[in-house]
Amino acid sequence: MKPKLSYTIWFSQRTGSTLLCKALEATGVAGKPDEWLYAPDAKDLLEHYGVKNHDELQKHLWGLGSTPNGVCGVKFSFYQPYFSKILELFRNFPDCPKIGCSQADIWNHAFPNSRHIFMTRRNKVRLAVSWWKAIKTQEWHRENNQVPSYVDLTDAYSFEAINHLLCECAMREAGIQEFFSEANIVPITIVYEDFINEYEGTTKNVLEFLGLDSQSLAIIPPRYVRLADEISENWVERFRNELQKDWQHQGW
Repeated sequence: MKPKLSYTIWFSQRTGSTLLCKALEATGVAGKPDEWLYAPDAKDLLEHYGVKNHDELQKHLWGLGSTPNGVCGVKFSFYQPYFSKILELFRNFPDCPKIGCSQADIWNHAFPNSRHIFMTRRNKVRLAVSWWKAIKTQEWHRENNQVPSYVDLTDAYSFEAINHLLCECAMREAGIQEFFSEANIVPITIVYEDFINEYEGTTKNVLEFLGLDSQSLAIIPPRYVRLADEISENWVERFRNELQKDWQHQGW
């Protein structure tokens, strides 16, 4: 079924996107947002989902992301060249304009009546540290009451890796902003630090942005626990000291 309303959650890693997705999905009326466009082990999404053509693929994506009321959600972590590859795939969807259309036009054709949610994190150093730690432990989330997995991180700290991820998250957000700027899109912006402190209120703000009745819907408690620990804090302190050791004016 063609969605009455679609929305995309744009994010870089470690900004709370999965937490928001689970909260929205649990309402039963706000779509089922997930990384439906991510196919790491396949040539493309056609192969990944085992569909015959682009018409079937578009309808399949709608089905994956939609709740029965016709709201469809997807989340997408922007990076190149994968973003361009997805746009080229979308160009083959039925009736997609072939020339003279913007990237946002193509996206809106793939997911009709699109609205956009941008997730960010003010403290990019903590983002980069969290990202590197998740790569090393392969623990991206931990549900309530779940026993932590143990990984020896004694020699896992890497200034070069954290610095790379610090730059990468900034460049990903720049790419997302260029997509918005091209089409004069004004998204709702969700800041990780505010979301964590105002979880229920932030979720309701998103529902209102989508035109859904936020007052009558119950918001489930946060599904995941905080993963930052003493190791995280030690890495943050070590990284910012190393990064700024020769700076005359230190930022933090």
